[in-house]
Amino acid sequence: MPIDILMPALSPTMEEGTLAKWHVKVGDTVKSGDVIAEIETDKATMEVEAVDEGAVQELLVAEGTEGVKVNAPIARLSGDGEGARPPPPKTEAPPQSAPPTALPKVEHKASGMSSPSGGGGASSPARSDGGGDRIFASPLARRIAQQKGLDLASVKGTGPHGRVVKADVDAAQPGQPEAPAGQPAATSAPRQVQSLDQMGIAPGSYDLIPLDGMRKTIARRMTESFRDVPHFPLTIDLEIDALLAARTKINAMLEKSDGKVSVNDMVIKAAAVALMQVREANASYTPEGIAMHHHADIAMAVAIPGGLITPIIRAAETKGLAAIAAEAKDLAERARTRKLKPEEFQGGTFSVSNLGMFGIRSFASIINEPQGAILSVGVGEKRPVVRGSELAIATVMSVTLTCDHRVVDGATGARWLAAFKPLIEDPITMIV
Repeated sequence: MPIDILMPALSPTMEEGTLAKWHVKVGDTVKSGDVIAEIETDKATMEVEAVDEGAVQELLVAEGTEGVKVNAPIARLSGDGEGARPPPPKTEAPPQSAPPTALPKVEHKASGMSSPSGGGGASSPARSDGGGDRIFASPLARRIAQQKGLDLASVKGTGPHGRVVKADVDAAQPGQPEAPAGQPAATSAPRQVQSLDQMGIAPGSYDLIPLDGMRKTIARRMTESFRDVPHFPLTIDLEIDALLAARTKINAMLEKSDGKVSVNDMVIKAAAVALMQVREANASYTPEGIAMHHHADIAMAVAIPGGLITPIIRAAETKGLAAIAAEAKDLAERARTRKLKPEEFQGGTFSVSNLGMFGIRSFASIINEPQGAILSVGVGEKRPVVRGSELAIATVMSVTLTCDHRVVDGATGARWLAAFKPLIEDPITMIV
């Protein structure tokens, strides 16, 4: 009998996703482990694998369809003794209709299980131009067009039924100003927002940038954390001249291997060691009790187009600086191209957020639940310091530890900072 393939849940919080690309067509024979599609979530684009064997009988959801609910049927495989149904004859679709392409059954190779979904897939979202015609484009083409500041209405699509694909936007030239980095292009026609109108902001006096899945998720999670977690900040200043000198020596040693350690890599290592020294800070609050973590899994905040993601250095206390630097570089690069696997950015026991490269002296981050604390790192800059009765100049960096008071109280947070400070100011202590 036929086997329905369902939209998988590629993360515990995933409710819907975009079927970005198909690697099979009707009539293809697939076996378990074959990559059959790519699915975009709010954080990443992931390959998915077939779980069952058979011939692709029907593709039920169009390539490029957004908002496909978890557990929605997306494709159908033939059962034993059944052949694939021949694809329907091609017909000219009206300009306003979405092309009826489809998607095969999928499963994330990292999770090893297909994900349930409930609900059917919606047709590709359309953007309205001045005349109200619907413009169909793949998610990748839309994203590239947004980055180039390209109006999709001016691009001739060469994909099925005139869909705009990546090659079309790669070949096109921008015809409008580029949208701000990391943000989608504003809608071409002014839209009225009732909440702004009620506050006296006139329609047409602003451009409305639609929320994508990542921005919606960030908004929801940060609102919940700031509202529900009783948090407080603790700030200290650190002298980092010795750390900078040590970094210079380490990078000279790594020069032949093309390795390079950053200040942030050293902060991650010091944070992990400090968490092992003050284990009460390496904890999470749950209604059932306090979870005391065995390892320091450090999540590092990485800005990507459209939002923020926190890839994780697992068991960072067990790794040397060169290994942390290489892993952090790889994770950050794949985060920016949305190629991380869910297990690479979900979880973690502690976070580090660094805005020093932007010249920010001091700030306090919002806790990344269910972690018990997050460290905010400011810029290292020359400042006057008092040593005994003498005035001197040192490179000083301010850091702020934001704590979940349910699990990391003031005394615990202060003890963690007291352990962290000498690790930064005398880096040799990180390895002894």
